[in-house]
Amino acid sequence: MIKAFQLRLNLHQEGKPDGLLNKAAYDLDIDKSKIHGIKILRKSIDARKKNIMFNYKVEVYINEPMPENSAYSFDYKDVSKAKPIHIIGFGPAGMWAALRCIELGFKPVVLERGKNVQDRRRDLKAINQNHFVNEDSNYCFGEGGAGTYSDGKLYTRSLKRGDVRRIFENLVFHGATEQILVDAHPHIGTNKLPKVVQNIRETILKFGGEVHFESRVTDFKIKNSKIVSIQLQNEKELDVDKVILATGHSARDIFYLLDKKEIPLKAKSFAMGVRVEHPQHIIDGIQYHCKGEPRNELLPAAAYSLVQQVNHRGVYSFCMCPGGFIVPAATANGEVVVNGMSPSKRNNKYANSGIVVEINAERDLYKYEQFGALKGLEYQKNLERLAFTSGGRTQTAPAQRLTDFVEGKLSTDLNDTSYQPGLKSSPLHSLFPKLIGGSLRKGFKAFGEKMNGFYTEEANIIGVESRTSSPVNIPRKETLEHPEVSNLFPCGEGGGYAGGIVSAAMDGERCAEAACK
Repeated sequence: MIKAFQLRLNLHQEGKPDGLLNKAAYDLDIDKSKIHGIKILRKSIDARKKNIMFNYKVEVYINEPMPENSAYSFDYKDVSKAKPIHIIGFGPAGMWAALRCIELGFKPVVLERGKNVQDRRRDLKAINQNHFVNEDSNYCFGEGGAGTYSDGKLYTRSLKRGDVRRIFENLVFHGATEQILVDAHPHIGTNKLPKVVQNIRETILKFGGEVHFESRVTDFKIKNSKIVSIQLQNEKELDVDKVILATGHSARDIFYLLDKKEIPLKAKSFAMGVRVEHPQHIIDGIQYHCKGEPRNELLPAAAYSLVQQVNHRGVYSFCMCPGGFIVPAATANGEVVVNGMSPSKRNNKYANSGIVVEINAERDLYKYEQFGALKGLEYQKNLERLAFTSGGRTQTAPAQRLTDFVEGKLSTDLNDTSYQPGLKSSPLHSLFPKLIGGSLRKGFKAFGEKMNGFYTEEANIIGVESRTSSPVNIPRKETLEHPEVSNLFPCGEGGGYAGGIVSAAMDGERCAEAACK
């Protein structure tokens, strides 16, 4: 018999080697010798009270053997001589579009402006140490997209957009730990994700697809409302039939190209703000009720999720990285952009999170109307350039103690940080536009009330966190094609249809299915 039910273990029970078995036998009122196996379906931590509990959803095998975990498999076939579909961009949307094309019998031809995962490392080092941004290879551009070196968090609310489990199983198939199938907030880690990404590329090549790095698209040739060819930066021209555009939220040159060719775009609401960085022990103390003491070794570095309405405008945490690092995510020289990431063990001594403010494209950007559909992009750029100037015209980021920012005074010194290029004390309270700065100040005060200890001079805020999502939407019909370019399939975060690794991967699959029709 197989019995599916919920189990709750306290810290003492969780720490015992046979704690789960004993709890299952006790709750089922049977001898534990009758239990031949326990399959964990879901695991989460309930730390709302001091008596912390581990929640399990399990299947218990009673008087029958538990089957071995079957290896996940996907129906990939040789497509080396099949009809090609061109995919621009090799982030999550582009990768899963390519894999799905192979399953459906089409040959993916991927064009990626950046470098492969190994070669990208040199360019990331150049940003951190030399303050130089390679505009085609950085934390946003290159094999695997922005997610490769920005954590690999897999939590998504986009449960109706596709098969989330299928995406997770595909990641496991390509080398991710099976733990991501169980955890409530699954995470791969920046140190492990590059190998998974490389394995995906090798699958695509093995079955006849093509992946071309350092192949930035510079132009489209359009005839009779269809793209007939693509031009690359080396002036090479490729004839195309179907094009999946999966270039990510930071490929501004693509937005400019589409706008120049009068391919309709729409301004989209987005969010901007700062990274806030605390010593991890402060967040642990708040979340695990252990202030002044180290957290229990069974507990992971604590995370948080915060949201507050300020004058009918959302202020919220974004991409929270426990035990993580803040990284420079600029895609051009002359701008400063920050993002966060965590290694798989989440064992760094700092916690960071984006704290961002909603920017309404219709209501808030009236001073930028001259830029039409690109007004949000221009607003973004202005703040990133301001951060560059305020930081000293390098990748050094402008920063302020959290309490000084809220109280409106320049910090005489700053806390230590994980941000390698360094920080410069700056009056962020006066540099930000009122709709961002004022909302953040009220939001931080509210967060301090929700999490006693969050509002502290031991925290820095670092600017700017500006690439939360695309400020531009590339429209598409029910067929997922652009309304005026019939063979163009806008996809993923760059089109405005995703917000993270999993939702982008699901959208990549959907666009591949539509293109293959």
